[in-house]
Amino acid sequence: MPGEVFRIDARASVQFSGDCALTFRVTAVPDMPTYDGWIWLTGYVLDDQGQAIDRREIFVQRAGLHRLGPPRPTTTRRPAPAHTPNTARTSIPTGRRQRG
Repeated sequence: MPGEVFRIDARASVQFSGDCALTFRVTAVPDMPTYDGWIWLTGYVLDDQGQAIDRREIFVQRAGLHRLGPPRPTTTRRPAPAHTPNTARTSIPTGRRQRG
């Protein structure tokens, strides 16, 4: 379920009816006790462009969830570490003595 995007409306819970409906991308499903058929979800409310605008935990009926699209990865990309070229050359000892 993490990475999936759902339309959360009155079918999921009356608190999301009408203008309170939202688009929600799940990041985690907390292991919390619930009533039968209900579930806690942690994630982000998305705007019309699919950008996260608010982090929330919501309590909804599993049967009322309507997936909007395929799952997206939930891991964030970390920037590659900056590479600093090593300008100093070091010699690696080989255990051999040079004849001189």
